[in-house]
Amino acid sequence: MKVSVIMGSISDKKVVEKAVNILEDFGIEVDFRVISAHRTPFEAMEYARNAEQKGIELIVAAAGKAAHLAGVIAGVTPLPVIGLPIKSSTMDGLDSLLSVVQMPKGVPVATVAIDGGENAGLLAVQILSVKYPELRKKFKEYKTQLKEEVEGMNKELKG
Repeated sequence: MKVSVIMGSISDKKVVEKAVNILEDFGIEVDFRVISAHRTPFEAMEYARNAEQKGIELIVAAAGKAAHLAGVIAGVTPLPVIGLPIKSSTMDGLDSLLSVVQMPKGVPVATVAIDGGENAGLLAVQILSVKYPELRKKFKEYKTQLKEEVEGMNKELKG
């Protein structure tokens, strides 16, 4: 299992590392790098074109502002793409969200919340779990852990 996690700028690293950590916690190999849709468009297209042959099964693409990275990648690859909009210095990330989510017909990009690194990683796990039963089992265990955390919160309230 191999997932590519790409970001438009090194400034996105803090958010994107959350997705990488989730993927690694689930035992998924990660190819982590910076690729810009605007500053390195030919490299972005080449990377997307060759990702499948390199054993990558899914791509998480994170970008802020005019966040076109996920769309450019999705336009070139047959692999599933998850867009991770990054909160920018303007519009609190709404510009990024709209850039990622407003894809034309025929170029789907699954999109998580602004700065939703954890959910990008978890969605990648869920998608891959269709093919890998061991991931489905681990994901169910993760959901049980979440449930137990909430139960613990209720016990704490009742003190």
